Amino acid sequence: MRPLIVVLLLTLAVSAQNFTQADIDAVYPGVEALYINLHEHPELSLHETNTAVTLADALRKLGFEVTTGVGGTGVVGILKNGNGPTVMLRTELDALPVHEDTGLPYASHVVTKDAAGNDVPVMHACGHDIHMSSWVGTATLMSRNRDRWHGTLMMVAQPAEEIGAGAPAMLKDGLFTRFPKPSYVFAIHDDSGIPAGQLGFIPGYALSNADSVDVTFYGKGGHGAMPQTTVDPIVMAAKFIVSVQTIVSRELAPTDPAVITVGSIHGGTKHNIIPNEVHLQLTVRSYREEVRKHIFDSLKRIADAEAAAAGAPKPPLITSNEGGHATYNDPALTERIAAAEKRVLGDANVYQIPPKMVSEDFSEYGIAGVPSSQFFVGAVNPAKYKEAMASGETLPSLHSSTFAPDREPTLKTAMLVETTALLDLFNNPAK
Repeated sequence: MRPLIVVLLLTLAVSAQNFTQADIDAVYPGVEALYINLHEHPELSLHETNTAVTLADALRKLGFEVTTGVGGTGVVGILKNGNGPTVMLRTELDALPVHEDTGLPYASHVVTKDAAGNDVPVMHACGHDIHMSSWVGTATLMSRNRDRWHGTLMMVAQPAEEIGAGAPAMLKDGLFTRFPKPSYVFAIHDDSGIPAGQLGFIPGYALSNADSVDVTFYGKGGHGAMPQTTVDPIVMAAKFIVSVQTIVSRELAPTDPAVITVGSIHGGTKHNIIPNEVHLQLTVRSYREEVRKHIFDSLKRIADAEAAAAGAPKPPLITSNEGGHATYNDPALTERIAAAEKRVLGDANVYQIPPKMVSEDFSEYGIAGVPSSQFFVGAVNPAKYKEAMASGETLPSLHSSTFAPDREPTLKTAMLVETTALLDLFNNPAK
């Protein structure tokens, strides 16, 4: 056993490495100004040109070696600071086609063209502006305090997270071959279900696979008053919708979470006409690849069976587009960072939260073979959160037109979380 004085000295040495609230406060004005600017000027996925320029310029001023245009509009900043591990900190660049209804004085009024050429409003409704601003603040603190760490800091600003295309594009463009392959990848995401000042973590599976499934049933159209002359694809689709609900409840183990949602059904043009075909769009969520495959196979089996039972003129067409792989937070890395965060934020403010059925492409970095972990920073005003819990009110979620993070505590906590994780990974590489 170590003498108590040695334990105390080691504890003081560890705490001395971390940035203080005063350190965070010193850079906050610039971070807040950047946040407001980014929030006012959002850009859609794959079109984050000005956003990327803003972040690249910020890194260059801090002494990073900056490469732009990686995987589209992606930015990579490298800061070498002696021997040690390479640690990657990732942020996202893109916003959403959402009309902002927050009423904030710095609300977005941007309207732009989407990929189809339609005019759409744009809003940072998922908090990527929080991520980018704190990311620059963290880069600032790490650059100005190089005596506190050694290694290579790899700052990555990734495009197109909202459509799941950015991380694969950057990896395909040589993110882990043109640049140092990191020892660890870390990221934060703001959370609309956690009070500002608190932090959630999820070891293991954290975010789900996401698949978009299209099903088309073929029938024989005709007069609605003479159904005996037709083969009704609307009835096939209705029976299919009901039947697929049993896949999760009766075919999967209760320990294998999954979601099957029919988001749209299109068929027919008039009250008294039975159409020739009906098209359905489904979103399917899962964690394990075995479950993912089982669900798709079951959807096809049920669709084929309903069509055969109805005497359809041909089998249904069923296709799947993989929108994203499940995010798996390396358990050892996650628990290690959580322990470091608890020493700074306090045990009560850092806690494990349940896995989520949303998806994003942060998963790709772990799949590429690097231990990775994403943490969830509270973004809700604590008083409003307490009131909502007492009244049962549902607070605005991410992607809502009324979602607005509690700006100052969210940004400050995000910087504290990021710098704490980085310092622990740089200064204790043998853990």
